[in-house]
Amino acid sequence: QVQLAESGGGLVQAGDSLRLSCTSSGRTFSSIAMGWFRQAPGEEREFVAAVQWSGADTLYADSVKGRFTISRDNAQNTVYLQMYSLKPEDTAVYYCAAPRFAGTYSTRLRDYTYWGQGTQVTVSS
Repeated sequence: QVQLAESGGGLVQAGDSLRLSCTSSGRTFSSIAMGWFRQAPGEEREFVAAVQWSGADTLYADSVKGRFTISRDNAQNTVYLQMYSLKPEDTAVYYCAAPRFAGTYSTRLRDYTYWGQGTQVTVSS
């Protein structure tokens, strides 16, 4: 069983930066990929970014590419999402997620089994 806890959300202005953190309680953290997703009001949950188990490879949604950076610290069982140049359309609840199997590295929501409770990011114009 993997438990995930996000932190770092808040209310910021357009153009500001924010860093989200997600800490895992699972013993297998260092062997699995991790992902960030977001869900705006009235919208479906969507992929934001993913990082492979070692941190050597990353994936991004086109909407955040060049503005967001995903990274991880396996010694701390933590994955980060550094967000720059935030826009009002980035407003959403942000979730970190982990797959069940070590070989999974995906942008697809259905490939992730474990989810945090989410953290709200609100960007004002």
